[in-house]
Amino acid sequence: MKQILTRQQLLARRCAAISGDRAHTATEIEAQLPELPGWTYSNDAIERGFAFSDYYDTIAFVNALAWVVHREDHHPELGVSYNRCVVRWNTHSVGGVSDNDFVCAAKTDAVFGRGAN
Repeated sequence: MKQILTRQQLLARRCAAISGDRAHTATEIEAQLPELPGWTYSNDAIERGFAFSDYYDTIAFVNALAWVVHREDHHPELGVSYNRCVVRWNTHSVGGVSDNDFVCAAKTDAVFGRGAN
C-alpha cells in the first residue's frame, strides 16, 4: 500500500519521471482522495469540476493551470465550457492514476484558490 500524503506534502512535491511504476489500486486511490476534497475516482482517472462566473474566469483558470502543468510536465484532460472546467488526471504510461496525478490535483486546487493552506 502506498503512503497517504497530506495536501501540504502533495503541494511540496514535483512530478517525477515514471519508471517501472505501477498505477495506484482503487483502494489506494480511495484512501488518498480525502486529502483532496471534491475529487472523485472514475474510469482510471481522478477528476473534479470547477465552476466560474463567466467564460473569461474559466479561461483565466485554464491559462493559469496550463502554466503550472507545463512546469510539472504532466498534463490533464480538460473539458471547458462557458462557466465550468472539468479537470481529469491520469498517467497513460501506467494505465491509471500515479503519484503525479495526486500532486497535480493538489496544485490544480491551489490554482483555483481552494485548499492551498
